[in-house]
Amino acid sequence: MSDANAPWLVVGLGNPGPEYAANRHNVGFMVADLLAERIGGKFKRAQKAQAQVVEGRIGAPGPENRRIVLAKPMSYMNLSGGPVTSLRDFYKVPTANIVAIHDELDIDYGTLRLKLGGGDNGHNGLKSLTKSMGPDYHRVRFGIGRPPGRMQVADFVLKDFSSTERKELAYVVDRAADAVECLVTEGLERAQSTYNS
Repeated sequence: MSDANAPWLVVGLGNPGPEYAANRHNVGFMVADLLAERIGGKFKRAQKAQAQVVEGRIGAPGPENRRIVLAKPMSYMNLSGGPVTSLRDFYKVPTANIVAIHDELDIDYGTLRLKLGGGDNGHNGLKSLTKSMGPDYHRVRFGIGRPPGRMQVADFVLKDFSSTERKELAYVVDRAADAVECLVTEGLERAQSTYNS
């Protein structure tokens, strides 16, 4: 059970740099950027970690209102664990109050799934997080589908969304941001029943 007064650390996973910005692997950054916009904050370099952060509050005023730290690790995806662990320690966030937003190959494009704990399913960002702090953090899994034909997974995730996918992208990113807000303010069960499409 999470401490109601402890902050939440919401981490968008991605790779830093303009060449990766629109890649499938960077949907975590896209959702984090939208959440930052919603709370009226701008990402700034974290003093104690290789990451950009925004601090703010989400949820209606009252008992549902939560303090959150949004983060985008500025290491590469496969090294995300170090910056996230530093932020967790600096902000004194219990692991149960950490949310990782990431791309997921085994879910159809545009589908969301929320869960607590579990394996990394070959995802290098999750592998790094789990190695650094164990598996018991929340995940908002953003479906990107499987690569077509014989395309390698690494090539697929590092490509930009297709023009067809881009037509739906803003909607799905918006829905993923809603799912994060629901998870943080109303809990996992409520968020799963609403957003696990």
